[in-house]
Amino acid sequence: MISQPISKTFDIGNGREVTIETGKLARQADGAVTVRSGNCIILATVVANLEPKEGQSFFPLTVDYQEKFASAGRIPGSFFKREARLNDYEILTSRLIDRALRPLFPEDYFCDVQVLVTLISSDPEVMPDALACLAASAALAVSDIPIQEVISEVRVARINGEYKINPFRSDLAKADMDFIIAATANNIMMVEGEAKECSEEDLIKVIELGHEAIKVQIRAQEELRDAKGINSKREYSKPVHDEELRGRVSAFASAKVYEIAKSGSSKHKRSESFKKIEEELLENLKAEYNTPEGENLPDSIKKLAKHYYHDLQYHVVRDMILNDRIRLDGRGLEDVRSLDMEVDALPSPHGAALFTRGETQSLTTVTLGTPLDSLLVESAAVSDYSKFILHYNFPPFSTGEVKMIRGVGRREVGHGNLAMRSLRQMMPGGDFPYTVRVVSDILESNGSSSMATVCAGSLALMDAGVGIPKHVSGVAMGLISKEGKFAVLTDILGDEDHLGDMDFKVTGTRDGICGVQMDIKVDGLSMDVMRQALSQARKGRLHILDAMYATIPAAREDVKAHAPRMVKLFIDKEFIGAVIGPGGKVIQEIQRETTTTINLEEKNERGEISIFSTNKEGVEKAVSWIKGIVAVPQVGDVYEAKVKSVMPYGAFVEFLPGKQGLLHISEVSWKRLETLEGVLNEGDSVKVKLTGTDPKSGKFKLSRKILLPKPEAQ
Repeated sequence: MISQPISKTFDIGNGREVTIETGKLARQADGAVTVRSGNCIILATVVANLEPKEGQSFFPLTVDYQEKFASAGRIPGSFFKREARLNDYEILTSRLIDRALRPLFPEDYFCDVQVLVTLISSDPEVMPDALACLAASAALAVSDIPIQEVISEVRVARINGEYKINPFRSDLAKADMDFIIAATANNIMMVEGEAKECSEEDLIKVIELGHEAIKVQIRAQEELRDAKGINSKREYSKPVHDEELRGRVSAFASAKVYEIAKSGSSKHKRSESFKKIEEELLENLKAEYNTPEGENLPDSIKKLAKHYYHDLQYHVVRDMILNDRIRLDGRGLEDVRSLDMEVDALPSPHGAALFTRGETQSLTTVTLGTPLDSLLVESAAVSDYSKFILHYNFPPFSTGEVKMIRGVGRREVGHGNLAMRSLRQMMPGGDFPYTVRVVSDILESNGSSSMATVCAGSLALMDAGVGIPKHVSGVAMGLISKEGKFAVLTDILGDEDHLGDMDFKVTGTRDGICGVQMDIKVDGLSMDVMRQALSQARKGRLHILDAMYATIPAAREDVKAHAPRMVKLFIDKEFIGAVIGPGGKVIQEIQRETTTTINLEEKNERGEISIFSTNKEGVEKAVSWIKGIVAVPQVGDVYEAKVKSVMPYGAFVEFLPGKQGLLHISEVSWKRLETLEGVLNEGDSVKVKLTGTDPKSGKFKLSRKILLPKPEAQ
C-alpha cells in the first residue's frame, strides 16, 4: 500500500503560504520533500552512504541545485535541447545551500552525502533561491541522516522603506537592501547580499527580522519530521582515536608550534617550518614506538599523528591570538596589512589597476563594449541582459601550487559574484551606454582575494573613465572565540580563515555597506559581537579607502584615447524607420562610411541610438549624419547642400541627409541664366536657404541668390 503524503503549511507574511510535503515523490531517497509557494515547487532529495570510504578524513558533501526548463514551459536553447552544466545562478544557489548545511553535520561524520535540489515548477514572481535551503534542510530532517540541527533560509529586502520576507521578484528591482540569511533556531549561520550603502544597524535589523521568519520555518520542519515518526538518527562509524598518541604529539610539538606561530614569518616560511616540525615529530615517534631501523611508522599511527599535529596547530594558534592578542604575521587584531596600488598599470586595456595587500594581489582590467556585448543571464523563469560583467580568476600559481586547470570552479563564481554585486551599487545607471567587463586575475593569494578584487575593480573602473561616484573597498573579518573570550580580526590571512569561527567579508563606500558575505562556524554568536565585527570592518574599510582615494581620487573625465567613444542620441519614434532605411540600408551605410558601431532600440515610445567608435571623427560624422536624417527642415534655415543632378531648369540638391529640393535656375543667381553649364556641376557644394514648400507636392523650394548681395538697380 502506498503511504499517504504528509504536509505542513505556514504563513511567511502578507497571507502568502508555503507548504512542505514528504512521502509522495522520490520515496527511495533517504529523505525527500517538496516545497511550494505559489506555483513554485522545489523537490529536494538527500542520500547518504551507510559507511565512509576507507581512509576518508574529510566530510564529502555534494550539493547541486538545478532548474528544469520544463518548470517554466520552455525548451533549452542549447544544441542538444537539454539541461547541461549548471549556470552561474544555479552554482550560486548551490553554494548558498552548501554553506548553510555543512556545519550541521557532526565533525566526525565522513560518509558521502548528496543533496539534489530541483526546480520542477516555476513561478515568475517567486524567487526559488530563498526556498531551496528550506527544501534541503527539510529533506534532511525527514531522513535518518545524522544532523545536529534543523535550519532554513529566507530573503529579506527593504523596498520603499519596508522590510519584506521573500518578496516578489518584480519588487526586488525597487529594493535598496537584499540579503539572504540562514540560521538554526538559535544561531545565525550565513548572511549574503547587497545594499545601496546601508548602515551597520540596518544590516543588524535585517538579520534579526530574517531570524524570526526562519524560526517559523524550522518549527514547520520539526512538525513534519515528528509527523513522519523520525525519532532518532542512524549510527555511523567514527574515527579511531589514541589519546596516548595525542599526548605524545602535544608534548613534542606544542612549544615549537607556538614559537613559529608568534615569529611573524611569511606564509611560505611558516608553512615550511611547520612541515619541518611534522617531520621531526614522525622521527621522534619512530624512536618512541621502537620502530626497527630502516622501517617507517605503521600507517595507522602515522596518519593519526599527522591529524593530531594539525589539530594541535589549530588550537595553539587560536590560543595565541586569544591570549597574546597578536597574529601569525605579527599584526595587532585591527591592523590592515601593507597596501600598494597603482592605476593605468597596463597600456592596452581600457582601464587597469594593480592592488596588493600583504601577500594578496589582484591585477584587474576593464573593457568597454557596446550594448551588443551584453551578457545573456538566463534561468528557467527569466531571461535578461546584463551590461555589467565581472569575472574572477584564481590560477594555482597564486598560492605556489601545481594544479590542473579545468574551467571555472564554484569558488571563483562565488567570489566574482560578491565583487560584482558590491561594485554594481556604484555603476552609473540610466542612459549609461557601455557594456563593462571587469576581470580580476589573482596573482598572489594569502587571504581575501575577493576583497582585493573589489578594491582593484573600483580603481580600474575609475581609471577607465567609468563614472562611478565613489570608491568601493572591502575587508575580510575573522573571529576566534573560546570559553567566553573572543577576538575579532581585521583583514584575515588564509590560515586565519581556516582556524577562525567566522569568515565575514564586508564591502562598501565611506557612506555605507554595499555587500556582505558571512559564514559562521560557532554557536551562540551574539548581536553585540556582530556589531563589534561590523564596526571594526568599517574602520578597516575606511583605512583602505583612504589609500585608494590617494591613488585616484575620482573617475577620469573621459575614456582613454584607444577606448571606444560613445554618443547617445534620442529621436522621435517616427524617424526610426528613416534611420534604419529599407532592409537596414541607411544604418549600414552610416556604419560603413564612419567606421562606427550603431545600436538603435525603441524605448519608452522613442528611439535610443548609441554610436560607438575608437575614432572620434567617425563618431562626430555619424552624429551629424543621423541628426540630418531626423531634422525637420525649417523655412528660413540655411544649409550646406550638395548638388545631386543638374537639369536644364535647375539643380536638385541634398540639403539634409535623405532630403532633396529643387534649386530652380532662377534662384541660382540674381543674373538671368540661360543654362547652368559652368555654374553648377554634380558633386558641388552650395549654400542654400529653404524658402518654402510646394503646397500641392510638398517639395522643398530652395534659393541660392537670396544669400548673395543684390546688385544695385541700373
